[in-house]
Amino acid sequence: MMEPTSDNFDSNNWQHLGEMISRGELKEVLIACAKAVSNEDLLTAEWLISELQHMVSVSGEPIQRLGAYILEGLIARYSSSGISIYKALNCKEPTSGEFLSYMQVLYEVCPYFKFGYMSANGAIAEALKNEDRIHIIDFQIAQGSQWLSLIQALAARPGGPPRVRITGIDDSTSQFARGGGVNIVGERLCTLAKACNLPFEFHAAALSCNNEVKIQNLVLKSEEALAVNFPFLLHHIPDESVGPQNHRDTLLRLVKSWSPKVVTLVEYELNTNSAPFYPRFLETLDYYSAIFESINVTLPRDRKERINVEQHCLAKEIVNIIACEGAERIERHELHGKWRSRFSMAGFRPYPLSPLVNATIKNLLHKYSRSYGLEERDGTLYLGWMNRAMVTSCAWQ
Repeated sequence: MMEPTSDNFDSNNWQHLGEMISRGELKEVLIACAKAVSNEDLLTAEWLISELQHMVSVSGEPIQRLGAYILEGLIARYSSSGISIYKALNCKEPTSGEFLSYMQVLYEVCPYFKFGYMSANGAIAEALKNEDRIHIIDFQIAQGSQWLSLIQALAARPGGPPRVRITGIDDSTSQFARGGGVNIVGERLCTLAKACNLPFEFHAAALSCNNEVKIQNLVLKSEEALAVNFPFLLHHIPDESVGPQNHRDTLLRLVKSWSPKVVTLVEYELNTNSAPFYPRFLETLDYYSAIFESINVTLPRDRKERINVEQHCLAKEIVNIIACEGAERIERHELHGKWRSRFSMAGFRPYPLSPLVNATIKNLLHKYSRSYGLEERDGTLYLGWMNRAMVTSCAWQ
């Protein structure tokens, strides 16, 4: 272990840090390194980075694996190359087929996505239960997995199925994951709907949610009851803290002007939007520690898929939050209280979720681990891991 040398070096602080390193207190050393980077104490930061490289491992315990990606973010920030390293990570991406398989593994081993999709579908089914013509606008269609169960449920509706139209808004990440355009999703959903005898139509909309969404792109029809779905998407839309245009609130007001029957929102429960670097780092460390621990329960350390899932599905998010600022930082999460305020200011009112959905989700969670918990507060569902809120789901009208 090399001691930094400087006329202004605090030997007591070095001794304290050295003891933490000797005891293998990885989390505390990561925090100390982030603090040094935040304070522009480059000498201490450089020393701690060199020590941390021997303490982290992509195949170790959850904190060692997370530490490997957090360290990558700290190095990027320390060297003022955040966006270039983030772009370099993009260049290392697997093929679209591989990435799709990694996302599918993540979908299966953690209930976060299933929780979001099930709760949103429950709210949509409840709000539109008496409608015979339905239009769903999905602002992040991805692989379209969310709609498979809803199509089957609507097809089995007593009294006959409604006519259903889904508009899938595309993004480049989803296109990469699918290995092609959004029409692939349409074909998949149309095939299922036909097998279920559900009158169905799919409309693809290749748009950027920041500034391209216009009513003429979405073919709204007055005879159709409208549902709008925001699944893990809005935290990617920049707001007033990024630039003069507040795309986040503008989009919500636009959607309100369409008079939807229901709008569903699923988001991660952490604050990385406008927080300064150091508190944002602490929040990221705490949140992703829970993510990595929860993965560990269902995907053992010796499974190669686990490294692939964490490296290709989570590492980019972590590096972006830690290393990038301004418009370059696209991972801009907000706590539910802030989302609630934004929806209220746009003119929405809360739409209560069905108790039946809550019971179904609780049964789902028990299949994973008893460390997961579900809580409802003021009409919002909170999915938690070890008493740490991870994902929220709510509906608006």
